[in-house]
Amino acid sequence: MAYNTSKDFRNKLLYSVFVRDYGRNGTFSDVKEDLDRIKDLGTDIIWLMPIHPIGEKGRKGSVGSPYAIKDYRAVNPDFGTMEDFVSLIDAIHSKGMKCIIDVVYNHTSPDSVLAKEHPEWFRHNEKGEPVAKVEDWYDIVDLDYSHRELWDYQIETLKYWAKYVDGFRCDVAPLLPLEFWKRAREEVEKVRPDAFWLSESVDAGFIRFLRKGGEICLSDSEIYEAFDATYDYDIFNYWKRYLTGEGALSDYLHELNRQEEIYPDNYVKMHFLENHDRLRAATMTTDISLLSHQTAFSFFEKGLAFLYNGQERCATEHPTLFETDPVDWSGYDLSALIKRMMRIKRFKIMAYGEFLAREIREGVVFASYEMPGEKLSGYFRVGSSPCVVNVPLPEGEYINEFNGEKIVIYDSSLFIGADPVIIRA
Repeated sequence: MAYNTSKDFRNKLLYSVFVRDYGRNGTFSDVKEDLDRIKDLGTDIIWLMPIHPIGEKGRKGSVGSPYAIKDYRAVNPDFGTMEDFVSLIDAIHSKGMKCIIDVVYNHTSPDSVLAKEHPEWFRHNEKGEPVAKVEDWYDIVDLDYSHRELWDYQIETLKYWAKYVDGFRCDVAPLLPLEFWKRAREEVEKVRPDAFWLSESVDAGFIRFLRKGGEICLSDSEIYEAFDATYDYDIFNYWKRYLTGEGALSDYLHELNRQEEIYPDNYVKMHFLENHDRLRAATMTTDISLLSHQTAFSFFEKGLAFLYNGQERCATEHPTLFETDPVDWSGYDLSALIKRMMRIKRFKIMAYGEFLAREIREGVVFASYEMPGEKLSGYFRVGSSPCVVNVPLPEGEYINEFNGEKIVIYDSSLFIGADPVIIRA
């Protein structure tokens, strides 16, 4: 873990915005108009997916992937002007939120500014042609970080944007040298001392695939030396296998608990049910009752909470990165649940307590946080119908922190119905 990472990030909510698909026109101004609603969810940090111009050469689809960047030092004119961007950032700050932008430093579009001005900074095949290490990524070409001049250019670019934004989400960060990220963090601190760094870490299979081919691919333990938070791709596939019937819930919970043991004491994991690279959660679990419990449990897990725009309205369409694909906001509204969970997420114990989760009956999770003199327990039906569970609590009345209602525990039994049950005891 970066030595100065605050555990308080575990009390926060990150909201991801795909500007192209947001609002009526897919512009910075559309996002700006919706900031009050985003803030009301409990959002602390807004992450803007890539804001830069997109390359034309090798483009996938009619508008291309925002991750095939043409110019790191400009904004996509389809989103608005630089003045529009700065106005959006100012508005985010005025509402007490922070903003991070996407950093895509592994590669550029084949017709990028850097490809034209510094072709020597790119990876080449035996024919001298710029290439990508992953065959399917044919709309981009990989940068070669053996060139220290490239380090200087990229870090100066980060420092430029750090004058406006509060940090960075770094795309496939494990594919770059760790020393680059450590130097970048050190340099950016001179401009933005409290910058937040989120790494898109990668799953075990991808790490093995790249290392087998002799490529750099950093583990979470390595990437934590420079970053404040990482994705939870180290365990996400266990969750997916549970939802698809290919694995057990207990397997996922075992890996979730191991995060308490294998990472530094101040580790921060970003827990999610969906993101722009994964299927919408509402297609993995079509039962709204179960999806509500799964969403609540995701927020209860130890770490940074996350929403991908539209998730709060149970959007089912998985937006393509290569076409304009506006978010469908007409689905079931989980906003009230999210606000309730964010009120609980603010409890100090959720950042500083010892976390443990286990399956207490099929499809039901019991999760707890403990600190000296304090305990917080949660019960979630992530794959079960309403049911009764045995609980390790004395008989009596308690308050469900989720909804403020009184609940009665008798004969060590607790009914778990439409709402999760979260108890301070």
